[in-house]
Amino acid sequence: MKVVMILMVVAIIASLGSAGIFMLRKGDSTKPRDRNMARALALRVALSIALFLLILLGWRLGLLHPNGIPLGS
Repeated sequence: MKVVMILMVVAIIASLGSAGIFMLRKGDSTKPRDRNMARALALRVALSIALFLLILLGWRLGLLHPNGIPLGS
């Protein structure tokens, strides 16, 4: 479960990076950069929502446990 979550975070960062690359690149007539950038950002949002739901599901099933912040020593 944790490996899947780490892979999803890496995919989110890669999608954000590709959107940045599309933003900096010049667009050509066949595929405008705005469309590619919007798709990459939409994919990032979808992956973020899926990761959030995966965390909630893992917590609900008892696979993930919150650690919290330790209080004092």
